Amino acid sequence: MAFVVAEPCIKCKYTDCVEVCPVDCFHEGPNFLVIDPDECIDCTLCEPECPVTAIFREEELPDKWEHYTELNAELSQDWPVITEQKDPPPDADEWADVEEKYDQLER
Repeated sequence: MAFVVAEPCIKCKYTDCVEVCPVDCFHEGPNFLVIDPDECIDCTLCEPECPVTAIFREEELPDKWEHYTELNAELSQDWPVITEQKDPPPDADEWADVEEKYDQLER
């Protein structure tokens, strides 16, 4: 089972998680990160690093975000790998607690 990045990451895109990933399975989009399920080795290192609790084991993903499993798989095929931590967007803290922000996802 892989880990999945869910909705809380949208418009926050903190990259603390990519620094600890031993297999470089994170991919970066304009305002969201995803995990390539074929590369993820389920090491658990990324999950506690996420400041907005956006990373979940696939089997523990809340039902309301079930579609993020497929979304991570899809977008990881198109977006480039990210391996180093970057500064978050300037307004990331403003978006950290916002709910229902799927419509803000930029592809």
